[in-house]
Amino acid sequence: MQPLRQFLLLPLVAALALAEDNSIESMGVPRCGASLHDLSKAFRITLQANANCIWQIQRNENQNIRLIFSYFKFAPSSSCETESIKIYDGPSINSPLLGQVCNDTDAVPVLQSSSDSLTFLITTNSVAFTRSFFVSYYYFSPETKIENCGGQLTGPNGTFTSPNYPAPYPEFTYCIWHIQTAKNTKINLQFQDFFLELDQNCQFDFAAVYDGVTTNTGLIGKVCGRTQPTFESSSNVMTVVLSTDYANSYRGFSARYTSVPLPGPVEPNTSLTCSSDTMKIVLSKSYLASLGYRETQLQLSDPSCRPIVTDLVIFSFPLVSCGTIKKDDGQSITYTNIISVAATGNIITRQKSLQIIAKCKMENNSTVEVIYIAKNDIIQNTTAVGRYNVSMSFYDSDSFSKAVLQSPYYVDLNQTLFAQVSLQSTDPNLLVFIDTCIASPEPDFGSLTYDLVRSGCNKDDTVVTYPPLKHYGRFKFSAFRFLRSFPSVYLQCDILICDSNNANSRCTKGCISRQKRAISSYMWKTNTVVGPIRLKRDLRSADHSESLTKADAEETPHLQQYSFYILSFVVLISNIIVVVAVILKYHKRQAGYGYQKIQSSY
Repeated sequence: MQPLRQFLLLPLVAALALAEDNSIESMGVPRCGASLHDLSKAFRITLQANANCIWQIQRNENQNIRLIFSYFKFAPSSSCETESIKIYDGPSINSPLLGQVCNDTDAVPVLQSSSDSLTFLITTNSVAFTRSFFVSYYYFSPETKIENCGGQLTGPNGTFTSPNYPAPYPEFTYCIWHIQTAKNTKINLQFQDFFLELDQNCQFDFAAVYDGVTTNTGLIGKVCGRTQPTFESSSNVMTVVLSTDYANSYRGFSARYTSVPLPGPVEPNTSLTCSSDTMKIVLSKSYLASLGYRETQLQLSDPSCRPIVTDLVIFSFPLVSCGTIKKDDGQSITYTNIISVAATGNIITRQKSLQIIAKCKMENNSTVEVIYIAKNDIIQNTTAVGRYNVSMSFYDSDSFSKAVLQSPYYVDLNQTLFAQVSLQSTDPNLLVFIDTCIASPEPDFGSLTYDLVRSGCNKDDTVVTYPPLKHYGRFKFSAFRFLRSFPSVYLQCDILICDSNNANSRCTKGCISRQKRAISSYMWKTNTVVGPIRLKRDLRSADHSESLTKADAEETPHLQQYSFYILSFVVLISNIIVVVAVILKYHKRQAGYGYQKIQSSY
């Protein structure tokens, strides 16, 4: 029986709504602007291109005005700068601005004046399109309270109803319920019974549900008629609004909310790597999935640059491509690109917006890599450190076409040496400048040093610095050696890197004094080392010593063999002498003691 009753009621409700709609159309409100003095009014506004229309609401009442834009349709892709509704808290557009409604307004705008007058201005751009707005207002007393109209709900679950439920709700009702549950939970809201005035666009009576604490943004949905809708928040806060007009009241609603634990947070798991040539952004697919997005929805500032997708999503591209923006702020050079996520759906979305802002900042002897993840005004970032790729080499002539590869580099005293600093980068708008070069006999550049170039000024009479040439800095000088018999010379140069489009950068200043340098900025600074340099006579001395050592090494086995022969001969002679001595001694004994026969005593 209940379904049959609902089936019979729906045509009646629709007919009443149509009758109200037709009465609004026939109210004769001027098409572009009007001065309104009624206690309440509802009307539709239709405008074309290049409109600039003002409506003024004013009446001698000791009450405030509540103005509701329950439906608005601007030209597609219009911006707030070119097409909007501006509401002023007073009798003219010179009164304080109360609020603004435009194409990206994510709410049902309800504004309240502080007095008995209010003005709104609608401006449209030049696009040929029929704009449509439904506006209603009424005077009310802020002191007047409606029982059971709004409030704070803070338990883990609960119920609430519209005023007078299940009897018809009052006219000109505006109620706000704020629901807040425990941290790390979300809210599930279910309207168990719901019956508001039926209208296709919910222009007259409606309930609006917001994902958050305010009614200015985060609209999840707006409903009316006969239904049983459910809504879910993304956090532990939800706001519910009931707004009614002056006619066709029904029994309203009964709602129940419950809190649901949120899953454990998924770490962003993003990384950014910067070098002289490339920017590399790495995202995890699991992090994107936790936000409700797929890797196919990601795009750089230049959508034609696509990522490599494995278990990770990898954007790797040259610094000056894919829509990267370079900014020179006088102290550093920053390369910025943005990964945006296009939400699905042509009209509405239930997904949070997401922007990933990647910045490579080149400053003070390092590259600071910063990645920001902006999600509905929440910004997370990670940082890392890298360097420009700068090297220095010697060349065999002033054509700088053939680098000297040998190390140490053996030269003649006073020989002209050609040195070049090279920056490896894909950014063509960078300039290399040699600020300072010092020489030292030690690779750690200890206490003993000698200035070749200082603050862009040549300090040695033989130094000649070539004009800056994009990614190369070049100079030449005559070879020398340090006193006290130091064999080697090492060079260390401080290099400045500037934006070549900046005519006032340090790289264009040339030689400056120390006092003037203190107020001059540079974009990026690093140092590079080359060496050692040695004189060719040291090479000849080293070769001679090496030859002697080799001859000695070859002669040693012969000496050892000769010594062995001598020793053997000496031993042999000694043995012969010993044998001869023994024989001679034996013969001497035979001569001293002759044989004598013993005589008999008989």
